[in-house]
Amino acid sequence: MLKKFRNSIILFLRLAVFLACAGSFFLLFGQEFPFLLVLSRTSIITFTTFVMVYALMLRVYGGYDIGQRKSKPIVFSLALSVLVADLMAHFFLCIMNITVINGGQFVYENPLLLLVVYLLQVVWIVALTYFGNGMYFRFHKPQKSLIITRRGEDVETLVRRVGRFKKQYCIETIAYIDQKDVLAQIDAHEAVFIYNLAISERTGLIEYCYERKKDVYYSLELPDVVALGGTRVMFDDKNMMRVTMRGMSFEQRIIKRLMDIAIAGLGLLITSPILLITAVAIKLEDGGPVFFKQNRATYAGRVFQVIKFRSMKVEGSVNRSVTKNDDRITKVGRVIRKFRIDELPQLINVLRSDMSIVGPRPEMLENVNKYTADLPEFSYRLRAKAGLTGYAQIYGKYNTSPKDKLIMDLTYIAQYSIKLDVKLILRTILVLLTPEESTEAFEVKKTEEK
Repeated sequence: MLKKFRNSIILFLRLAVFLACAGSFFLLFGQEFPFLLVLSRTSIITFTTFVMVYALMLRVYGGYDIGQRKSKPIVFSLALSVLVADLMAHFFLCIMNITVINGGQFVYENPLLLLVVYLLQVVWIVALTYFGNGMYFRFHKPQKSLIITRRGEDVETLVRRVGRFKKQYCIETIAYIDQKDVLAQIDAHEAVFIYNLAISERTGLIEYCYERKKDVYYSLELPDVVALGGTRVMFDDKNMMRVTMRGMSFEQRIIKRLMDIAIAGLGLLITSPILLITAVAIKLEDGGPVFFKQNRATYAGRVFQVIKFRSMKVEGSVNRSVTKNDDRITKVGRVIRKFRIDELPQLINVLRSDMSIVGPRPEMLENVNKYTADLPEFSYRLRAKAGLTGYAQIYGKYNTSPKDKLIMDLTYIAQYSIKLDVKLILRTILVLLTPEESTEAFEVKKTEEK
């Protein structure tokens, strides 16, 4: 019975989360400012600010996606969204409350009450998120899932990644494209993962899944990425996709560069105490150099020296990727790597125009040559300036495969917009607050020092 009204129940719970958060803010602050509890110019402006910022942040960080995401990521996303909404609504409340009583000056009022409000909101978010996911998965069993690939393809990574969502998916079978009963296997499952098959190989399978109303997931190839940057156009009654290959316009380049300068300069100013403490800690631990520099490739293949805080022993800072329990990493290094503090000096690279705030991850020259030999399309990622953050840095891990990182980088290039840059910058904040998975290291050693 509950399955029938699933969407209605989820909508009700989303509304409950919003009302609990907004209600906590206005009811508690209403005790100090009674005009918030009645229809007034201040209450309308404050409420409108809260709603607009809350909705915007949900689009950036994700919302109350019960049944789709684990509880912990939902809690972090909602908590950060509500925090920004609280700060903005409280700021406008303070502006609207400039009166003769406070001398006609701006006063940041009741910051401790704001903290109490936020803690209460977090309690509501945690309770409703775990309750919602608990109820959802109680009545929705994991989908019986099938992986279709080609023989010899390593699917262990996909099995491990999907296996983290054991409440949503249960991988029962791995089938191969050349099996005679592959269509019968699709009939026997609810969700189908098509992994590393060429577009020509997967097209028929996707059409069959569409006909049989099966949920389908497939790994992206270059033509898919190109299509992401396209728009649908009509020539009379003929549907076509238009994909422009000109890259950023002159205006976009100017705006992006100005954003880079402003954010990098402000970032260095704000994080200067962290930079100083980190530099001293690195020097005190072993007396070695504070910075690690290495040649990397950026736009059009131009070579530059990336600057990072040294997180390894001096004799261990070689071109080799970090592995689990790597004894080359120093004590300070483990801390700064976990919270991405080692990346902060790259803001200097941004000011020098070697890098941008958002863009493809800067790769070692050795890796560019190696990956391009295996994946010729790898060179396309050099159509954009290397970035401090981006899809690969946010969603990828240190041990994400070169192809998967390439797809993320090319997706950014295909879909580029100033709006996307702002969104990725804001999402980076969430990554910094939840660093565990994003810093997952290689199981085996490869040729790169990250």
